[in-house]
Amino acid sequence: MQKVGFGGSCHWCTEAIFDSLKGVSQVDQGWITSTQPNATTPSEAVIVHYDEKKTTLDILTEIHLYTHNATSNHTFRDKYRSAIYTFDDEQEIKAQNILKQMQKLFEKPLVTKVYPFGTFKLNDEKYLNYYKSNPEKPFCQVRIEPKLNVLLEHYKNYVK
Repeated sequence: MQKVGFGGSCHWCTEAIFDSLKGVSQVDQGWITSTQPNATTPSEAVIVHYDEKKTTLDILTEIHLYTHNATSNHTFRDKYRSAIYTFDDEQEIKAQNILKQMQKLFEKPLVTKVYPFGTFKLNDEKYLNYYKSNPEKPFCQVRIEPKLNVLLEHYKNYVK
């Protein structure tokens, strides 16, 4: 099993997206910080545990970029940092190369950055698996379901 962190939008949304994918065995939802000198305010993010034989960092990254606004440097970027948090130097280099290749698919520059993983704080239990527990809530219907529809429309072969 491998793991990688992703941040970019609400961690409830990000959790629902990655939890829907084949090859993903676990999604930890909470807040991630990087290491110095990149340590900042913790941002909403997830740690994705995945089987490299069933999915790849390339596919996970592509899905991540297309399911949040990876080209907008909006005012909430501290809380919703568009990021890939890596767990070793090899993964960091691979993620940097993936972002360079993915940039070709976007008209605007990606604001997504690669950071070394620092710390993680798991969200309160009542918010874990938020979408699965609350699909009828307006937030889920308005914010999460459109992102899941992107998965079904463009990545159906990767959805459980």
